[in-house]
Amino acid sequence: MSKRTASDPQTPPSPKAEEILQRTSELLALGGYDSFSYADIAEQVQVRKASIHHHFPNKVDLVRATVARHRESSRRGMQALSERVADPFDRLGEYCRWWAACIESSNPPICLCALLAAELPSVPAEVASEVRGHFEDLSAWLAQTIAQGEGSGRLRLAASAHAEAMTFMAAVHGAMLSARALGDARLFWSIAEAALDRLRPA
Repeated sequence: MSKRTASDPQTPPSPKAEEILQRTSELLALGGYDSFSYADIAEQVQVRKASIHHHFPNKVDLVRATVARHRESSRRGMQALSERVADPFDRLGEYCRWWAACIESSNPPICLCALLAAELPSVPAEVASEVRGHFEDLSAWLAQTIAQGEGSGRLRLAASAHAEAMTFMAAVHGAMLSARALGDARLFWSIAEAALDRLRPA
């Protein structure tokens, strides 16, 4: 029987593996897939590179596990938001305000899946699959929220709920990239607010 590692989705990460994943997430958000090595992580976590390889045999395993962790955290966040905020329009607003606060404080400065999406032609297939899965999860949640808003009269749609979800998702992630490109965290909210206003009922 093969030995399980922290990169195995059925294996709960140890505290040290969790710290490695967190540092990897931060490095990915700063510079993308090719911007760091195991040596960079070893320095930040203060372990030997061999210890990282023990948890994550190679960089593909490490980044795939990091994105899977981000994806699961996002799913839990969306579920919690649906349960906490009943009004669909307010729910979308809370989603945008959460990211606005993250970008303002650089914690995190951007959705790492948004950053990796731009690198999909060059990242390993295992990582690309998790990145696509994140966007599928998010677009499904947005479509469900928007359809609920249309049904209750709380949102005004110019296209189908699916099309509006894809448009909204593109606006939010484009706002993240624009804020980074121009070095202005406040730009995110101005773009996101315009995306919200587009759905606001008359």
